[in-house]
Amino acid sequence: MPQDKLQDELSEYVAAQAAEFGVPGVSVGVLLDGQEIYASHGVTSLADPTPVDEKTLFPLASVSKTFTATALMCLVAEGKVDLDAPVRRYVPELKLADERAAARITVLNLLNHTAGLDWNLIDDGEGDRSLAGLMAELPRLPLIAPPGTRASYSQAGYNLAGRIVENVTGLPFEQAMSALLFEPVGLPDTVYGLAEVMVRKFAVGYNRGDDGELRAARPWGAFREGGRRDNPGGGLASTVSDLLRWARFQLGDGEGVLPATELHRMREQTVALRASTLGDGFGICWFLHDLDGLHGIGHGGSGNGQFAELLIVPERDFAVVSLANVGPDGYPFNQSVVRWALEHCLGVVEKKPEPVPYDAARARQVAGRYEIDAMNLDVATDGTRLTLAVGIKPEIRAASTEQMPPDYPAAAIGFLPDDGDEYIVTEGGLEGQRGYFSRDADGTITGIDLAGRLFSRTSPAS
Repeated sequence: MPQDKLQDELSEYVAAQAAEFGVPGVSVGVLLDGQEIYASHGVTSLADPTPVDEKTLFPLASVSKTFTATALMCLVAEGKVDLDAPVRRYVPELKLADERAAARITVLNLLNHTAGLDWNLIDDGEGDRSLAGLMAELPRLPLIAPPGTRASYSQAGYNLAGRIVENVTGLPFEQAMSALLFEPVGLPDTVYGLAEVMVRKFAVGYNRGDDGELRAARPWGAFREGGRRDNPGGGLASTVSDLLRWARFQLGDGEGVLPATELHRMREQTVALRASTLGDGFGICWFLHDLDGLHGIGHGGSGNGQFAELLIVPERDFAVVSLANVGPDGYPFNQSVVRWALEHCLGVVEKKPEPVPYDAARARQVAGRYEIDAMNLDVATDGTRLTLAVGIKPEIRAASTEQMPPDYPAAAIGFLPDDGDEYIVTEGGLEGQRGYFSRDADGTITGIDLAGRLFSRTSPAS
């Protein structure tokens, strides 16, 4: 397809989808045949409307992890870090609830989410907000599995990886990242901290309330005044323009920043994922995707009223970026853009799995409450359908002085064929998400995986 025609069709599609999902501002970029194509729509803020463009900053949330992991690979290439070494070699102050686990966790375990660490520590916004301060609190973090035995997405694991960067370089994390990556790669609008964001054009996030009204999300992105402990796992802000530059770097030979062998090593599978919308496995940080025979690497991010998506197809020198400033509908908007780009640029059409008919006995077996540190997940049945609801624990909301994203209300899920423990969400803000129920050796349901995170079962349905 000629580039000008692709540009027009992408712009039309982005505008139509933004209207359908009610997203105030979106920014999309595609890298194809060495050319960058942009399509933006809407405004940075409903209160002070300025058109969004490819230079508008959005929070990247967990897409930030791809930068942290790549910086660590720079240290690996310099011989300063060994992926198979225990984390304690670089963070001797590390203590966890289980001393054996603290001694065994390797750097690679952090980067491919196999450390056995729960998702994250509940953050009260008080005390020492540095990564060094985080180390003192890690003994409170639950452990969900022995190191190396299973993948479960952990924000805390990446924040710990950031502490490795600090200790090895002798620099504050943000300064180390600038020296290792942002300056040499040429990413002028990829930044940490409100001080840097506020001197650039940025998109305000929004959450849709039960009444359908949009309300500005506070705090902006992942930033809190005086706090940076979550920066390695989710604290970056950037633009579509910089993210396509980042994709070019990942597709290239390392540009003297990182040897190509180490850069491309990040794309190789280190652990498989089961029944996950996020991917078929982890490389080093990257989620790996089989795209109808093509090999894709990607990462998404979700924050307070903000969603980000990045997908790269190395075999075709292709990338797509989508940024949207509304929750929860920014997620399905971004997914629709990625699907459109894959189909129209690469001829890859997603095959959506279809659930089997409702089975009352199986529904009763899995119904119940499941939890991680900050969230409850409830699976319920009314005798005609099975639903999943997930939200922040009420006590966490009550204790927080800051606004938090709204919960995801009960939405229908269905079991997938061939394996009775795998499911797909069929409606709502999580539509299309896949996961599975975990069992112990006796066949008892012990947990549920959603968005790469293991929620442990705390009570069956009454």
